[in-house]
Amino acid sequence: MSVSSPQGPVAAGSPYALWAPLAWEAVRLEGSGHLGSWQVSASSGTIEHCVQHMTSAGVLDNLRRVTGAVTSDHRGPLFADSDLYKTLEAVAWDVGRSDRRAWVSGVVELLRAAQEPSGYLNSWFQTTTPGAHFEALRDGHELYCLGHLVQAAVAWHRTTGDRALLDVAVAFADHAVAVLSGDRPDGYCGHPEIETALVELYRETHDTAYLDLARTMVDRRGRGVLANEHVGPRYYQDHEPVRAASEATGHAVRQVYLATGVTDLYLEQGDPDLLAYAERIWASAHRTKMYVTGGLGARHRDESFGDAYELPAERAYAETCAAIADVMWAWRMLLATGDGTYADAMEWTLLNAVAVGASQDGRSFFYSNPLQVRTTHAEDKDWNSFVHRVPWFDCACCPPNLGRLVATLGHYVATSAPGELHLHLYADGEVTADGVTLRVRTGYPFDGRVVIEAHAAVRTTLRLRVPGWAEQWGVQVGGRPLDVAAVRGYVAIDLPAGATTVELALGMEPRVLRPHPHVDAVRGCVAIARGPLVFALEGTDLPDGLVVEDVRVEAGSCEVVEGVPGLDSPVALRVQGRRLPAAPQPIYRTDAATDDGTALDLTLVPYHRWGNRQQGGMRVWIPEVVR
Repeated sequence: MSVSSPQGPVAAGSPYALWAPLAWEAVRLEGSGHLGSWQVSASSGTIEHCVQHMTSAGVLDNLRRVTGAVTSDHRGPLFADSDLYKTLEAVAWDVGRSDRRAWVSGVVELLRAAQEPSGYLNSWFQTTTPGAHFEALRDGHELYCLGHLVQAAVAWHRTTGDRALLDVAVAFADHAVAVLSGDRPDGYCGHPEIETALVELYRETHDTAYLDLARTMVDRRGRGVLANEHVGPRYYQDHEPVRAASEATGHAVRQVYLATGVTDLYLEQGDPDLLAYAERIWASAHRTKMYVTGGLGARHRDESFGDAYELPAERAYAETCAAIADVMWAWRMLLATGDGTYADAMEWTLLNAVAVGASQDGRSFFYSNPLQVRTTHAEDKDWNSFVHRVPWFDCACCPPNLGRLVATLGHYVATSAPGELHLHLYADGEVTADGVTLRVRTGYPFDGRVVIEAHAAVRTTLRLRVPGWAEQWGVQVGGRPLDVAAVRGYVAIDLPAGATTVELALGMEPRVLRPHPHVDAVRGCVAIARGPLVFALEGTDLPDGLVVEDVRVEAGSCEVVEGVPGLDSPVALRVQGRRLPAAPQPIYRTDAATDDGTALDLTLVPYHRWGNRQQGGMRVWIPEVVR
């Protein structure tokens, strides 16, 4: 593959990547499949919705305040510019499905008009503290906003060849390099994100100044000085140097974006200490602090990670942005290591913790994503604790973040290495790289059969991911079973020159998941998964008068049934359960509560589809009937 080909969000060519992303146009998802239809929905739903809200939420007017075109007050948080930049990035990656070039041109002209001769651009600081550049790095989000501007500009340049937005971003980035590269030990952002963006700007421009600044910011972090009256240095991942850190801690989104940037630096510079850091933080986050849905962040306070195994279901914060960041981080870890563990996590998080963040039409959103909602829960009791999705937020980071990720789903499908092609996500579509074309047909993630029509110009090794959850699986090549083991999560298939049909069959029997003994919050409960999807019980599927709190489940009985009306899912699960006595019970008692003997058929739906019908209770972890 030529690195000069148009690239996706992470460009190929990193010297320490074991596997390389494909060119941007190498993967074509079809609307008949799950991922392709998600992109279509996001294009007309989420992304268009975000474009409209850049006007209605006042984000564009904030920039017009800088130019003097409007005199109204600033609207939204001080980092509202980042919502515009994420929307621009989503529009850029969506350019093949929609044409919003006129809108982008208008926004670029506005940015040019607002940008100072130095390159500085920030609608909040230019109108509240003019001339004060990078003096409030702890909480000001200046570099965070710059990072998202850079990513939008790189995306627009890669998909259209237009440099206009890139020139704006480069001018701002050059100003940051000039101001922060010298004797500025405090020159790093309280909200990491700039690091991964600067590495990508280096990949786009080959200007090492951006790579050097990203490295410098990572090296500066850990001085223990980022703190305010509400939170300490751990919140900002500033309590210890990066190379010494071993625990995922603090604000979840910040932690994951920091780890993403550190992994990017490893891919370019090969510092083993940086990869070791990423592996340690990954283990902490995913082995002791991850929800069964893939969500990250247990605490509403500070939107932060909790202690190891502190994973309360109904108090889960599990911010949508944290899940999105985790997909991006997992992808980079996969590129660095070639280990299917990261592809498994990427898919699981994408299809559960990310997908739940938007409604079926893509126009309303969850900010936090609990695994249990009580029937009587009042959403106004907790910040960002909603029992139904809403069209927008005062802090609207999640909707445009969803837009930009879903627009790039094809980027995460496949990679290559010399003489090899690797499939990570299974979806209807076509992959073309290095003289090989793969035509993929599948009902995945609802069906485990994946049929691949391969056409190779030369002999090639095809690596297919076998998910860690697949207890039963098999591969056929040309209609004949292949006796082969999976290594690091992938089965290697020798593709001769010419046409070959490959079929992967993944066992999709429902699985009962039980929590680690230290996860006290859901002890005695089970969750049900099928394939890469976690399922949930919704009150709307219970008989009248019965609520989710009064249900127990017989974990041994589960069958796949047709999807329920009103939900975009071809399958649901039916399990047997029992109900607690209908009579009032004391809040505490000396004897154990028992089931009343009434058997129930319970319908479970994919977790990512909950909340699309009537408002009511929901739970992923369901108490198990005790015999």
